[in-house]
Amino acid sequence: MSTDATGAPASLVVIGQGYVGLPLALRAVQQGFRVVGFDVAADRIAELRAGRSYVGDVSDAELSAALAAGYVPTDDAATLAGFDVAVISVPTPLRDRQPDLSAVQQAARTLGPHLRAGAVVVLESTTYPGTTEELVGPILDEASGLRAGTDYHLGYSPERIDPGNSSFTLVNTPKVVSGVNESSLAAVKAFYDRIVERTVPVGSPAEAEMTKLLENTFRHINIALVNEMAMFARQLGVDIWRVIDAASTKPFGFMRFTPGPGVGGHCLPVDPSYLSWRVEQHLGRKFEFVELANDINEGMPQFVFERVASLLNDHGKPLNGSRVLLLGLAYKASTSDWRESPTVPLAAQLAASHAEVVVCDPHVAEVTLGQLPYAMVPFDRLQLAAADIVVVMVDHPSFDPQLVAEVAPLVFDAKGLLRGRSFNGEVL
Repeated sequence: MSTDATGAPASLVVIGQGYVGLPLALRAVQQGFRVVGFDVAADRIAELRAGRSYVGDVSDAELSAALAAGYVPTDDAATLAGFDVAVISVPTPLRDRQPDLSAVQQAARTLGPHLRAGAVVVLESTTYPGTTEELVGPILDEASGLRAGTDYHLGYSPERIDPGNSSFTLVNTPKVVSGVNESSLAAVKAFYDRIVERTVPVGSPAEAEMTKLLENTFRHINIALVNEMAMFARQLGVDIWRVIDAASTKPFGFMRFTPGPGVGGHCLPVDPSYLSWRVEQHLGRKFEFVELANDINEGMPQFVFERVASLLNDHGKPLNGSRVLLLGLAYKASTSDWRESPTVPLAAQLAASHAEVVVCDPHVAEVTLGQLPYAMVPFDRLQLAAADIVVVMVDHPSFDPQLVAEVAPLVFDAKGLLRGRSFNGEVL
């Protein structure tokens, strides 16, 4: 069991109880920490206290077990007092294409008054290189009267949570760790050594911050590459999916990426832009690979819209008045996260063209969709048959491809779900 200097279980505060912070909090409970999960969203805290998980990778049973073991979800900052370790895992979105670190700043201001000598603070939120030392440290120093690296330990460790991935979890995914000096690095590493199977120390918080951005920029650019190739391949009369299958047989020098209707979630539509912004602000240059990838991936919903309208027209139906069933609102399979989902702009464009839009996603609770003016329908034979066209936006395992192929009168498959099956329609 993890203990503090008195022999009592060490106290951990996790600021932000989303898809990153909640699994970390529950894992720490399992490892013997006294854990306070802090979030400014009162509705989230109420759900957690009631034993209801809103994070797909955390079951109600796991949450209930953590509550019984002493996990304390709260929105009361007074409960943060006396922590040994604090981890900040709050959202870092874009606002008008600019990094918005207001949640990170507020988290640091909230922690600062409770910071004591010898404690450890770690930022996990994805951000640009320099944030930990240039932004978080000074706020904590001012609020606490202490000094990072001298009186308390400060570091950065990028989250690597992949929602819906049961093979690579928080525990068995290597954790990059860093500190503002050697003693901070040692303290940060010692904490995560109790949480995960393997830690990977790097030279500075800026290196760790940029590591995360490299990982997601790599994915963003390669997805853009296959998306653009998919558009050109169709015009050239080439099946891009067969090309990717063939290229994937090469055992070296190639990594498989597949095309789709766009990118979503917090990472790919956001993280590369943090790096691009930092480069432009500090170096006065454009990160052209990122800008190009943004243009391509953000344009994919428009490409899907044009293909859907063309496919309907080829079958003698105007888009105006057609019932369009969109399979999938989440940004990726087996998750409920629909932030930045390409389904949203596609649905809006279809509706603006006077199509009747309905959405099916068994992973997304209808209660979260109040801001979207589209009916949610179940995945069944009746709904598939009632649509003029079915558009596969997400390849959820619960979407039976054979049923779609047999029942849907017309399909546009943007994810390759129906490949290898006979159906009336087209694949991206």
